[in-house]
Amino acid sequence: MTQAAVPTGQTENVPPEEQANPPLNRREFLNIAWLASLGFLTVALGGGAVIFGIPRFREGEFGGMFTVGRVADLPPLDAAPANYPKVKLWISNSAEGLVALYKVCVHLGCIYGWSDQETKFICPCHGSQYAYNGDYILGPAPRSLDRFVITIEDENGNILAQTPEDGGPVAIPDNPNAIVRVNTGAKILGEVHG
Repeated sequence: MTQAAVPTGQTENVPPEEQANPPLNRREFLNIAWLASLGFLTVALGGGAVIFGIPRFREGEFGGMFTVGRVADLPPLDAAPANYPKVKLWISNSAEGLVALYKVCVHLGCIYGWSDQETKFICPCHGSQYAYNGDYILGPAPRSLDRFVITIEDENGNILAQTPEDGGPVAIPDNPNAIVRVNTGAKILGEVHG
């Protein structure tokens, strides 16, 4: 008696291990290899984009910490504000305390200046005017000037005074050797007028 051939597609004589895990053919292998390489490429490009996108600012650059100097080196009380063009900053020292003003007008982003004759900040482009401490006086600007966070530290790095959350002035401590630092990456928006 002759045995009939098993038609293709039937699994009567195939062991159960091979039925559950059929061998990988060339097309399946290439699909898996292509998807794996695409996944590695996506992870590499995504990781590079994240690392590139994270801002890193060095000390003394705009966007990072800027050391103004010692308390003894600050402008005298109610003297003309100190200009730090490298980091877009004005330092004003008044009876209320110390403020660090962002040197960009809040109206349309122009660079404003200090007028010694009028004793106020004036934007030359559109005429917005601001008080010594950055408060809005006149013009099309929608709010007072933006401020940066000031930190005053002693020689050991202990914080003696810091800008409050509302951006108000910082009381200057009695330590003449205390170091004044401004975080130009921490901007506090000016108060909206009207």
